[in-house]
Amino acid sequence: MDILHVDTRAEFWWVIFGFAAQMMFTARFLVQWIASERARASVMPVAFWYFSLLGGVMLLSYAIYRADPVFILGQALGVVIYSRNLWLIYASRRGES
Repeated sequence: MDILHVDTRAEFWWVIFGFAAQMMFTARFLVQWIASERARASVMPVAFWYFSLLGGVMLLSYAIYRADPVFILGQALGVVIYSRNLWLIYASRRGES
């Protein structure tokens, strides 16, 4: 499977996982775009942060498997930021009750 740059079945499944991770990460933009179009204003739904976190964790896993330090650093920082945003959202909601 030269097009995917894999030599083993395990590598093939990691590449498939990587594609799934990228699709999860991309879904966040679709969610944000649809929500903004419906509101006729720029909005950031909570689902955006969940897709970001899940996609980021999946991509980080893939980057660790591929041993790519640049990709690992970028995704690790993102995971921290996405987690923090979710924490702030839920902390704010607890304060409103």
